[in-house]
This record gives sequence, structure tokens and C-alpha cells, in this order.
Amino acid sequence: MKKNHNTHITHTEPLHMGVDSDTLAGWLADYDRDNITIGVVASHSSLQILHGARMEGFRTLGIAVGENRRRFYQAFPGAEPDEWLMLENYREMLDHAEWFRERNVVIIPHGSLVEYLGSSNFRELQVPTFGNRGILHWESSRERQRQWLEAGGCTMPKVLEDPHDIDGPVIVKYAGAKGGRGYFIARNYRDFRRNVDIEEEFTIQEYVLGCRYYLHFFFDPTATDGFQVRGKGSNAGKNLGRLELLSMDRRDESNVDEFYKLGSLRDLREMALEPSFVVTGNQPVVIRESLLPRAFEMAEGTVAESFELEEGARGMIGPFCLETIVTDALEFKVFEISARIVAGSNPFVGGSPYSDINEERMSTGRRIARSIRKACKSNRLDDILS
Repeated sequence: MKKNHNTHITHTEPLHMGVDSDTLAGWLADYDRDNITIGVVASHSSLQILHGARMEGFRTLGIAVGENRRRFYQAFPGAEPDEWLMLENYREMLDHAEWFRERNVVIIPHGSLVEYLGSSNFRELQVPTFGNRGILHWESSRERQRQWLEAGGCTMPKVLEDPHDIDGPVIVKYAGAKGGRGYFIARNYRDFRRNVDIEEEFTIQEYVLGCRYYLHFFFDPTATDGFQVRGKGSNAGKNLGRLELLSMDRRDESNVDEFYKLGSLRDLREMALEPSFVVTGNQPVVIRESLLPRAFEMAEGTVAESFELEEGARGMIGPFCLETIVTDALEFKVFEISARIVAGSNPFVGGSPYSDINEERMSTGRRIARSIRKACKSNRLDDILS
């Protein structure tokens, strides 16, 4: 079986960054910082990224495969790219690295880019990219995620190493940004065997009952005001940067959200029906204010630990999402982290109840562009790009 449960991870495991700091500095030395272009693959959360870049005064580039995708953006003139790069395959981006750099392009990564390009190719893309590409090494493995999040103070659902030990509801998840595709619930080993794809890397996780909340944070390592993340370990006593809560969502999943209308799980299986967890949309949400201090505590610990994952780690940069369940005891269980912008931030192109408190109409996409604009002016692009 292809699974990662027995992989031993230590804090000294080398980070596969792909682009070193000297190479990045060389690229940026040739960039015209008054004429940066924001480039994004036309998918996932690109509408808000392009819209946010335009609001911050940047020129924009859309990257797409297929003319139909390009035509679609004409329906949203406020986010239509100023220029397009049309490809036969997204992996052709690797061959256009010099073309990107000649146009002062900064790539904004999202889940579709990593999925289409492949995590190894993404790490090797020879173009300045927003955020820390090295963190993908930890995000892409559920075992490494668990080490990171638990060390940061998050409580996580239990994981089963052996499917024969299933004696109650579990959820089986596959690796990668697949929008929930293929996930399934199993009550015992028989359920597991009936549904599992043994050719895929999977994790068997305790099924926790509660409300699912996806918390969209932003970490700015260049800011010295606001809620400062306190360092730990080698960074003890240091303020690492500002942590912000931008928005929060819940997910619409097909078809599990409608299954309760049809009877029990046993009844459904008699009809040859199985619940599925494919994400089809997102709903805005706020949580009770008394839960926010714990949310910030978890996020702060996660960011602080990101600087300790290995020697010389750059840590978190920009948007990330803690994917959580809140139980009826009002306790958070964190089941995953996305160390980049998530599609759940899309309901907030015009801002959210959280971000509007500090500045109206601040989407995650615009916050990324604001961070780049600020770094251009302060000559600190190398602090937020990789």
C-alpha cells in the first residue's frame, strides 16, 4: 500500500527548496520594481488574486491551457488579465522561466498550480514566487503536517496505522490538493477495502463529529505592528511578524451534505450509494468570538514552529489555512493545513467581517498584492518571495 504513516521525519531532514537565496537575489537585481507583473494560473482563486492585484495597481498576467478558459475571464472585467500566456500544458511554464523574468513576473501559487504543475516542478520553477516554496515539502505529506502542527500546539484527530484496527467511523484521505475527491468514510476494514485505491498514498483519520471551520490567516514577516508572532526555540524572544485573520468559510461537499435526507448509511449502501466529499462551493462563516483567542493561539504556534522545522527554515510567508473541526465541547481539532491561498477565501473578494475591521474590501488576493507592493517600496521583496 502506498502510504506515509511509517516515514520517520526529523527536524534535520533537508528542505527541498529548488531555488536558493542567492539565485533569487540575482533575479530580483534585474527586476524593475516599479513595473512588477502579478502572474497566476487561471483557476482556483485567480479571480480574487487578479482583482486584488489590479486594486493595488499591478499589471497582471493570466496563464491558461485552452482558449475557453481565457474567454471566460471576459465575464469579469475587473479581474481580466492585462496579458495572457497560453500553453499546451502547464508544465510548459518551466520552459518560459526566462520569459517570465524578462517581464518582471511574480507568480502567485494556489492549489491548482501545484496540482497541475506537480510539486517537484513547482519547487524548481525558475521564477520569483510569492511565499515560501520550501514549506510545500511539509504541506505535501500528512505525516510531516502532523509533526509540524502538533509541535505548534494544535490538537489533531487520531491516525490509524493499520486499516485492520478500524472499529468505528474514520475518514480516508488521499494526498494532494484534490478538493476532497476520493475521500470516503469507513466503519470497519470491510468498508475500507471496498473503497480504497491502494495505488494512492492515503491517511486513515479518526472521524471527529463537529462543525468544520476553515480559518484563513495571513502572516507578514516584514510587519512590526499588530499581533506579533513570538518566536520559539532558536527564535525565542524574537517577534517574527504580524499574524492576521482575514476570513473563514465552510465547504459544500457533494454528495455527503445531502445524504441525511435519504436514510441511514446502511440504507444507502443497500442502494449502492456511497457518500463523497468533492468540494463544490464555499460558504462564509464567523465563529463565536470566545473561540478566536484559541484560533490565534493555534495559528501563532503553527507559524512559530514553521521557523523551527529545520536549520535555516524561512518559515511561513503569506496566506495559510488551518482546517478545523469544533466539537460540542468547544474544542478545536486541526485536521490539515494549506500553506497558501485557499479557494475558501473566494467568498470574500469584497472583504470579510474580520478583514473589514482593519481595512474595507481586503480580500486575501488583495492582501498578497499589498504585501508585494509594500516590499517593493521597502526593498524587501526577497523577504516574501522564493
